[in-house]
Amino acid sequence: MKIIKQFYAFSTTWTGTIILVLLFIFFIAQSFFIPSRSMVGTLYEGDMLLVKKFSYGIPIPQIPWFNFRILPDFNKNGHLISGKHPNRGDVVVFIPPHQKNTFFVKRNFAIGKDEVIFTKKGLYLHANEGNEYMKEHYKNNEMLEFGGKLFALNPYIKDHHGIHYAKGNWEFDLMQMIDRNPQALSIANDGENPSVPKISMQAISINGEPAFYKQIPENEFFMIGDNRDNSDDSRFWGSVPYSNIIGTPWIILLSINLKNSSQANADINPKKRYTIRWDRMFKSLSTLEKNHL
Repeated sequence: MKIIKQFYAFSTTWTGTIILVLLFIFFIAQSFFIPSRSMVGTLYEGDMLLVKKFSYGIPIPQIPWFNFRILPDFNKNGHLISGKHPNRGDVVVFIPPHQKNTFFVKRNFAIGKDEVIFTKKGLYLHANEGNEYMKEHYKNNEMLEFGGKLFALNPYIKDHHGIHYAKGNWEFDLMQMIDRNPQALSIANDGENPSVPKISMQAISINGEPAFYKQIPENEFFMIGDNRDNSDDSRFWGSVPYSNIIGTPWIILLSINLKNSSQANADINPKKRYTIRWDRMFKSLSTLEKNHL
């Protein structure tokens, strides 16, 4: 009882409160705000997420807003305590490899040693477990055979209804890839030629049609937005190492319409801006996906 009283007395001081809040942020959960529409359908611009930071181990604690690590990387993997890795289909918060001082939220499309093909019809996955695994786990998906391997088209769309192509145009993102790299149809960019804009995937051809291919390095993850034709993701800047993984969304603390919230017409009606989406408040990610709110 004496210890409990001492702890309570300590926690009510300014110093104690700050330390407890920091410990919570470092090891339990932290809030993040979504400004973009890359996950629209599942998560929206204006959602403030409480992110569970112990989902994939414990990331090395960082000072909030400054993203300054307070401890060395003892394990050489960005985590104070290593844990399980993101599964295929998980929604993950992470630090992108090309922007060290920001956080992204995307869906994990592929894990290490998986292979991905991007065509005008969408994204194909070949799981590293092999063809028999593909036949068993993706038997209801359209399949593509390439290099003797089976690839499943858009493997998560049926289970996660927020995944979509907003413009209804399966070729839209492929054209973005080609636009970013005009020589992609004839040159597989390896980053050595400075005259060719860097892309994440290798240009290939399937049945005479342009496509892109990538095998995911071990302990890395291929992150894709659910709003497939409005997402800056691993197709353009590469896979994400485990050291950059932060956690997974837990609940929505707050959800407001921003000036780019087209579903609420806030993009054309200023009166709709900064209004609260009450139906999303305090919902878990699993509830949002189940009810497709």
